[in-house]
Amino acid sequence: MKQKNLLYAGKAKSVYRTDVDGKLIVEFRDDITAFDGGKKDVLRNKGSYNAEVSAFLFDYLGKNGVKTHFVSMIDPRHMIVRELDMIPLEVIVRNIAAGSIVRNYPFKERTKLDPPIIVIDYKDDARHDPMLNDDLIIALKLATPAELKKIKKIALDVNRLLFDLLAAQGITLVDFKIEFGRQGKTICLGDEISMDSMRLWDSKSGESLDKDVYRLNKGDVMATYNRVAQRITKSTQKR
Repeated sequence: MKQKNLLYAGKAKSVYRTDVDGKLIVEFRDDITAFDGGKKDVLRNKGSYNAEVSAFLFDYLGKNGVKTHFVSMIDPRHMIVRELDMIPLEVIVRNIAAGSIVRNYPFKERTKLDPPIIVIDYKDDARHDPMLNDDLIIALKLATPAELKKIKKIALDVNRLLFDLLAAQGITLVDFKIEFGRQGKTICLGDEISMDSMRLWDSKSGESLDKDVYRLNKGDVMATYNRVAQRITKSTQKR
């Protein structure tokens, strides 16, 4: 498979066309951003850690019945994926109150959310990713009612699978963001699942194990990413 022209460049990933119809290459770059792009850096090996974790979790979810765009890894930072017609929604599943939900609503930090809360934002940097409700999603024709129901079901399935998987390694899945796309009429999980898109806490110490280390200057970002990647991708292979 040969990498061809750049299709899309985001804040931390680049997507390329290939010489194989229906297949794309995603490059996980070392860029890291926070606060809507207000804070930016390039951290060596960050892309490979996120790619490693994303590949492992996509593979795990696929083996448990969740359809994803993941095909295989070319090298530590380049992933082959199926081309999807991406839906411009950011689907956030929250198990514990933290981050923006505490800033914007009267939730107390670390409150368990049972059942989990699903929040959906419009993926649009120019509008700062505003929150949507079901009526707005349908009125904007971003998804049909049937697709929206399917997206929410998949999001909760992913939450259940990842929560249990990570809990076995002493990691609490606080919340995470995922994205979806269409392959024909099938809704598939796309984008990535990594320390950039999950909020993770050590189950015993409460230590942040995700991009909050970068956002809030909590320590050595790459040492944390490396340690978490090892915990997720190596230890869980014993299961």
